[in-house]
This record gives sequence, structure tokens and C-alpha cells, in this order.
Amino acid sequence: MRMTVFIEPQFGATYDDQLRVARRAQDCGYDAFFRSDHYLTMRADGGLPGPTDAWITLAGLARETSGIRLGTMVTSATFRLPGPLAISVAQVDQMSGGRVEVGLGAGWFAAEHEAYGIPFPSLGERFDRLTEQLEIVTGLWATPEGGSYRYDGKHYQVTDSPALPKPAQRPAPTVIIGGAGARRTPDLAVRFADEFNAPFKTLAETTELFARVAAAAGAAGRQAPLVYSAAQTVICGRTDAEVRRRAEAAKVDADDVRRRGLIGTPAEIVDRLGAFAQAGAQRVHLQFLDLDDLDHLDLVAAEVAAQLV
Repeated sequence: MRMTVFIEPQFGATYDDQLRVARRAQDCGYDAFFRSDHYLTMRADGGLPGPTDAWITLAGLARETSGIRLGTMVTSATFRLPGPLAISVAQVDQMSGGRVEVGLGAGWFAAEHEAYGIPFPSLGERFDRLTEQLEIVTGLWATPEGGSYRYDGKHYQVTDSPALPKPAQRPAPTVIIGGAGARRTPDLAVRFADEFNAPFKTLAETTELFARVAAAAGAAGRQAPLVYSAAQTVICGRTDAEVRRRAEAAKVDADDVRRRGLIGTPAEIVDRLGAFAQAGAQRVHLQFLDLDDLDHLDLVAAEVAAQLV
């Protein structure tokens, strides 16, 4: 099972904080460093010093890391137009030497849109826009050099685009789609994604989501393999006291994490991840919430990831 470090900078993190975590993740041998794409904290403490832009951050990290993959979990389709997004991701992929992955979703947090003047249409329209964005972003990357790309959708029109620049990875960076939608999410994952992610769900819910996407893939006759992954909060400690301390520092409800996520000693988390692996998870995005606790990354890498290689 591959493991990534996944952080939520909107809760309060500078670029330097994120760089420090990304470099430690790299040193520990994690598969990738992912960050959320949010412009507002969901907590009452204000999220000082304020938000950082996901793709500007990843561009910086692309030049200050090596080897570790970099991505978003997930970029909101409401934040960026599809053409400029394709350019940004391709450029960061070039800057990283081909290490970028892009999670793309419909967006869900109304308050951050209101706080920064971003339109927030209905759920149905957001999914319509996400679908068109996926068509355009992947279409631009797939267009041969010297060719041109056109798209005439309800929400976006692209006319005679040179479809440049191209990402370093060919045919394209990894595309990740996740969520619990019953119909449109599986269909989009089957059509466009390299990876489907079940975000912060119980083991039973994750198993059901994987089965739903696999059924959609079979019905569509998809031949290309699809990676199945889970995103889970992790709170790991060698003792009960250390687990409690880390849960308090992360500002999470330990009982809630125990119900849905990964909490306990390394042995307990290995067992829990083994169950997710049996459900079909090939990759797990580990949400570390206390960015000052780099020893937490060390512990999970040394005593959890090492047992699940």
C-alpha cells in the first residue's frame, strides 16, 4: 500500500510550514505530499496566518523538493477556469520534473466562496462545470503538439487553442476524482480519472464506494486500470497518552477518528490499514493535522508504512 502525507493548510500554515512538512515526508519515503485547496478555515480560531493558494504553493515545492510526488486533494472546479488550470498544472509538472498529480472536484464549502467573491452555483451546475473542466483539461493535454483544440460546452467554450504548454508527464499527470456521489462521481471517475478516492469514510462505506465505481467501470467497458484509494485522518502514538496528546494537538474528536479513521498504536493502525487494503485500497492519503509535529510523520513511516510495503 502506498502512503501519502496530506495536509490542510487553511487551518493555519505558512509556505515555510508546508515546505518543512513536504521535505520531511520526502526524507521519510512517503509516496507523495498532498495539500487541500481551500481559501477559508472551517475552524473558529481564524486559521492564521490565512490561506495559501494550492498551485502557487506546489510550484514552490516543485523547485524545493525532489523525488516526492505533489498534488491537490482536491482542487475546486469553482476556483479556476479550465484553460488556465491546465496551463498551471502543466507548468508545475514541468517545474517538478514530472511529479504532479491533480485531484479535481466540484467544490463544496460555500463560505469560502462568499468570503472571496467566488461564484457558488447549485450542486448540479457545479457538477456540470466539473465535467466540462475535466473534458477541457484532459483534452488540452491530449492534443498533439502542433495541433489545436476546440470545445463547445454549456459553460465553457474553447476556440482554436494551441493546447500548450504540455506537462512533463506523458500522456498526462495523474488525475484523481473522489467523493460519495451515487451516480455522477463514479461516472466521472471512470471517464477521466487514474485514481478514485474515498474521502474520510468508514471501512464499510469505503468498500461500498469502491464497489460502486468498479461496477461503473465494468458497465462502461473501461480497460485501463483504476487505482482505488482512501483518505483518512491519522493519529498515531506509541502509548495511549501519546495518542491523546496528538488528538488534542490536532483538534480532533478521538472517538470520531476511531469510528472512521486511523487512531491508536502503530500495530493498531497497521491492522486497520490491512482491512482497507482487503477492501481494495491500493493507496492511502494520511491526513496529518498538526504540522508542528514532524515526529508524527517519522513514527508512521518507521512503524506503520514499513510494515505495509
